[in-house]
Amino acid sequence: MTYQTSLHKFLANSKTYQNEAFLHQPIDGVWHTLTFADVEQQARTIASGLLSQGFERGDRIGIFSKNCAEWFIVDLAIMMAGMVSVPIYSTAGAKTIRYVIEHSAMKAMFIGKLDSFDAIEQSLTDELLTISFPYPTTACKSSWQNWLTTYKPLEETHSPLPDECMSIVYTSGTTGNPKGVVISYLNIGSAASSTCKLVNASRNDRFMSYLPLAHITERSIVECAAYESAIQVYFVESLDTFIDDLQHASPTFFLSVPRLWAKFQAQIFIKMPAKKLKLLLSLPIIGKLVAKKIRLKLGLSATRVFASGSAPIAKSLLVWYQKIGINISEGWGMTETSGLSCGNFPFTSSRLGTIGVPVDCVKMKLSEQQEILISGDAVFKEYYLNPEATEKEFTDNWFHTGDKGEITNDGAYKIVGRIKEQFKTSKGKYVVPVPIEGMLCRNSVIEQVCVMGLGLKQPIALVVLGEGIDRHDNSIQQGLLATLEEVNNELESHQRLDFIYVCAHPWDIENELLTPTLKLKRSSIEQFYSDKLPRTNETKVVVEL
Repeated sequence: MTYQTSLHKFLANSKTYQNEAFLHQPIDGVWHTLTFADVEQQARTIASGLLSQGFERGDRIGIFSKNCAEWFIVDLAIMMAGMVSVPIYSTAGAKTIRYVIEHSAMKAMFIGKLDSFDAIEQSLTDELLTISFPYPTTACKSSWQNWLTTYKPLEETHSPLPDECMSIVYTSGTTGNPKGVVISYLNIGSAASSTCKLVNASRNDRFMSYLPLAHITERSIVECAAYESAIQVYFVESLDTFIDDLQHASPTFFLSVPRLWAKFQAQIFIKMPAKKLKLLLSLPIIGKLVAKKIRLKLGLSATRVFASGSAPIAKSLLVWYQKIGINISEGWGMTETSGLSCGNFPFTSSRLGTIGVPVDCVKMKLSEQQEILISGDAVFKEYYLNPEATEKEFTDNWFHTGDKGEITNDGAYKIVGRIKEQFKTSKGKYVVPVPIEGMLCRNSVIEQVCVMGLGLKQPIALVVLGEGIDRHDNSIQQGLLATLEEVNNELESHQRLDFIYVCAHPWDIENELLTPTLKLKRSSIEQFYSDKLPRTNETKVVVEL
């Protein structure tokens, strides 16, 4: 199948919808709208600025910022100039930032909205040109506004070929240095086009952009999908204004990650206890009104497509959301596959707990070891400057995803764990943690869970409870004990959990127990708690002091 590049699609839509709204950016509580013409004019001007520095086609240009309209604009500008974008997570530490700058041989970096300037200020070199976005940020050598007034819009933009490198996207690095995934225009164009087709995206849709744009999912499913189908995009000003911004945008498509879906549920329970809500939802007429009110309060009353990605989500959580009229389609993809590769779209209730079926730009199959293999237009061709890793991950053009899977009777794929995450107990038995973690999440007080047990007689579960839940509350502990017994009754003897350890503090990016995409850093979690765990335990629920 032939796909147009994201740049070509944007330029075509900009011509069609020239003076119509495209990007919506809140600044100090006031919404600012940019038309397609505004975005194109600014992108052409920034592209001209890049070329005026003497940079050449193929040079790598960094983007280091939280999501904002300028992120989209500079990405388009880099494409227009024929250069290669290198996004870095706004939460990345100094070590990662320095590594990406050096490894990619970056020539310039655009720096924008950040929660902290410490890491970036420790990482910059005198040789690197820095340009600030129009927000309070670290000191840079030049500024966005200066470039907009100094340079004239580029008249003739680069016209990329499908196999050209559009971006080098560095993985979030659960172990070791991140790998640079070379993403071509064909890769991301096919993924964005297939996503739009799958969810019937159109000019009438409204998307929210708040998950990290440095991650391929947001880049492909939101940014490049917006170029593909002329979708309006709304940004979030800050964490404090998230719900207000969401209510203002009233998105028709809403993508989130398992941890945030769990947090939304916890916030609902704070306002209405789970038992009372369950009772109200069971009442025929009142239940529908309550569910509608919840969706309205969340800003999701107009949403027609709900999605979850980045990590496995508990089936029990998906079932609970169904009760309030939020049918979440689980999707799966990797940086190496340019975003969404498999999904439960359109939403099919019987496929809850699966990642659905492959999108039309890829093919998938299982190896003899039950590993998911994937090939197709959206699959990358190489890791940047790392031919050994590239060769290792491919067999006859099939990419080894590292995910262990199953195929249901109706052809849907189900992730049952990571090949490398399974561990062997001291009894010599292998345990795959992800399915057990999903079973534990039936208990809605559990927000985060990590099953571990390398070298132990039996696996154990580390859990973090939802915000506002007292881990010392006896009724909470009794509920966890009941969940443990219920789950253990469904497991084989070597899989049964010895005890649940209730952690005092959440795992997050700042304490380096989560990746920037909110995936568990299992080895870091195990190492962090290794000295805290009891050597002998008299109870099945152990609470960290």
